[in-house]
Amino acid sequence: MGHGDMRQGLKECDKLLRKHSTHQSALSLKAYALARLGEVDEAVALGQKVLRTPGALKSSHVIQGLSLTFRVLKLSEDEIAVYNAALIHTPDSEQLYCKIFMAAARSKLYKEQHSAAVALNKLLKQDRYLWWVVTSLLMQAKSAQDGSVKQLQLTLAERMAEKALNEGRLTNTEELRVYLEVLELQGNHAAMVSALSTSGPLAEKIANDPDLVTQWIGLLIKIGDFTKAYEVAEIALEARDNWADYKLYVEAAIAQMDDSESPVQAASANFDKWAAQRGRARGAILAGVELATKLHEAGHAKPTDETADVVGERIWSYVEQFMTKAICYSDIMQYFISHVKSATALGQTSSAIDFHTKHLEQRLHDARAVATAAECGEDAAQSWVTLERIRYLIQALADDVDPQRWVADIGAMLSFGLDSVEAERKLAACSDMTLIACQRIILASFLAYPDPAQRSSLLSSLFKAVCVLEAGIKLNDDQFLLKLYAIRLYLYLSCYDRARVLYDTLNIKNIQFDTLGHLINGHGMSLGCFSVDLELCYDGVSFYDRSDARVPQELESAYGKGTYSNITDFTMFQDNLVHSVQRECTHRCALRGEAFEHGTSKDILEQWKEADVVSIEHTDETIAALHDNRDVGVMGLQTPVDMAKWNLEIMTRQIPLPGSAWIQIFSMVPQIMHYIVCSEVDLLESKTKDLLVVIDEAGQSVSSHDLLLARGVYQVAILYLRALSGNEGFDSELATLSDMIIGALPQETSSSASNTLDLCDVALTTIRTASVATEVFTYAQSVRHALFAQRSPSANAVTFGLSQIRKTAMKMMGGLRTWTEKPARENIDALWLNAEDSLLAPVTAFLFNRRKSAVTLVTKSCAGSWLKSANNMAAHWKKCT
Repeated sequence: MGHGDMRQGLKECDKLLRKHSTHQSALSLKAYALARLGEVDEAVALGQKVLRTPGALKSSHVIQGLSLTFRVLKLSEDEIAVYNAALIHTPDSEQLYCKIFMAAARSKLYKEQHSAAVALNKLLKQDRYLWWVVTSLLMQAKSAQDGSVKQLQLTLAERMAEKALNEGRLTNTEELRVYLEVLELQGNHAAMVSALSTSGPLAEKIANDPDLVTQWIGLLIKIGDFTKAYEVAEIALEARDNWADYKLYVEAAIAQMDDSESPVQAASANFDKWAAQRGRARGAILAGVELATKLHEAGHAKPTDETADVVGERIWSYVEQFMTKAICYSDIMQYFISHVKSATALGQTSSAIDFHTKHLEQRLHDARAVATAAECGEDAAQSWVTLERIRYLIQALADDVDPQRWVADIGAMLSFGLDSVEAERKLAACSDMTLIACQRIILASFLAYPDPAQRSSLLSSLFKAVCVLEAGIKLNDDQFLLKLYAIRLYLYLSCYDRARVLYDTLNIKNIQFDTLGHLINGHGMSLGCFSVDLELCYDGVSFYDRSDARVPQELESAYGKGTYSNITDFTMFQDNLVHSVQRECTHRCALRGEAFEHGTSKDILEQWKEADVVSIEHTDETIAALHDNRDVGVMGLQTPVDMAKWNLEIMTRQIPLPGSAWIQIFSMVPQIMHYIVCSEVDLLESKTKDLLVVIDEAGQSVSSHDLLLARGVYQVAILYLRALSGNEGFDSELATLSDMIIGALPQETSSSASNTLDLCDVALTTIRTASVATEVFTYAQSVRHALFAQRSPSANAVTFGLSQIRKTAMKMMGGLRTWTEKPARENIDALWLNAEDSLLAPVTAFLFNRRKSAVTLVTKSCAGSWLKSANNMAAHWKKCT
């Protein structure tokens, strides 16, 4: 067992038990081996038998084997019962009480955790166990549903912590954080300030903890002690740079303006002083911008004319000094936005835009000239990039909807980003310039071609944007953002294969499965690449399973080391993952993918019978409790996420981001299939009605293709119900299902089809609807197997109907495969590359003259991805005999 060979370990246990049938250590180890081998019922029964055996828990070997058994089975209460039974024999065992505490903490059994902590504190009277008691009370309070119970536990925790503070038993910042959290949950900010204002050795530890100092300043502001907040912030900033402290310092200074202007004047002088110190200029000067902005917003600084625009001048002074730094734009962006919004509130938007445009134009002209004149350094390159980002933002703030202005100077940007000496040196600024150019191309394309009738022009422009991205990736393969945009645009064009290849190079791991998994998960299912998408889903599922196991271990470690601040973080992290939207989406996609795994009819029916339809059941309450951890701001936007009109992440979604309606639909699909193969008619009828309600209420929150799939599953369920009952109307239901499936398949694709409509259809709808048809037919096949297994008289008729659908589908899929093998590339050349395009003429010229290889790659990738999708679906249809 120590080497992980559970089967051999089980044999050794049985060998020993044949000679000594009541050997308790062997029985406990056998239970453990059974648990590890997945024999749950047998392991539980044997474990309970040993647990009930008088005297068995005297042995440390039995305790270990039995506790591990119940831990593997995730039966925490039984694990605790093992330790409690052992305490009968050694009632003063510190080790056993600690094990109870940790087992309860891992499983959020806070009442049992608290009892164990109290026993340890009473038994040993150590500070460590005192804080275990306080922490367990805190965790109980945070999980309590009853308000009075919560308040009682917080009061008890507060009294114990306050007493510890007064007696000198609160000795470090970790214990202090527990006390502060107890007070914060009660809204007792004054007591929090008092605790942070303590003297003695603890005061020095607080002063050396930047987070606690920042919290202290913020609390002083909350209770209205602005003078003290200002004083503490100034002392902290004298010692070190901390942007959070700068902001609070400004807030405290402005709050005293009604009484005196001295704090503001002193703060401004301090910013100048700190800016002169080595390594501190950026934070201090940016704080000056913050001060000017907040003064203006508070009504203390109203410029009478453009020349007196203190905020604007401060903004541009900062840009002038730090535009050579990559961080400059993210630092200053919020102040541009705030400045323009303030002007808009006064009806002076155009004045603010003109002010910034005036400051930008000459600087941008000079920066471009320096960067393109000869081999330039990193500073010159970064300056141009920073100013291009500002130009992008100003255009968005000006609500500039002229596509031509968005692609002005695009040729120079592409030349610098992709075809300069600096680009060959792989300067980060060149990749950034390529990204900005691509963002401008995408935005201009959507502005220029908003009408569905212009979709060919839109797709042509997006195709060229992908070519630019691929050229940038080839030049510098480490560029994460270029790959993200390429993935998004390939998926927009229904090209899963190349998108997946790029995604695999991102080295997504750990929490990124939850935050970034939405970029690719499920798209393969929608584009006929079922098996490869399933593999990716399994990677995500494995991450969630590992996290479920790891977080309890981290909690145990935090208690053991006394790093109590980590307990809340880990608990929140665990809750966010357990109730994660992306977790639900990943699991549902995995269930979808498993439906495509071929086997005998018996295998298929067994798979649906064993499907866990209980854990995936959702109510309005469970849906509302989900956390959306997906990072939709990861795409390096040049405008804030909330500026939806200019948000490229939203703009480049071909399908909506899966939400509550999507989760409900794809929870109901496996449930419906389970009820079909188990012939649970009443539950099936009820769930089918529920599905129809969700479909009707989904609106635009679910893609048209997923809604088509849901309606197909509904039709499959109705067909089964009619066929099972022997109702003659099942023929019409079969015909309806046939029409739906055949109607979703490519109707006119052939080797001779070369018009624009075909290319646009394939890029936008054909692959997706064909994938829907394939998935619905797969579910229909399971219905056929179920009808035969249930000896339904209609089974043969359904089989014949499905065979006719399959025969037609095979021809249609063959036509799609033929089209993607050759005419697809001819269509791309004629309709996307060589089509007349005045908007992106400089881009087209650059690609043909300087980056023809990127064009070839993208052309092959699009046609190749469509072909792979078609081949995958055709192979699946072929296997569905």
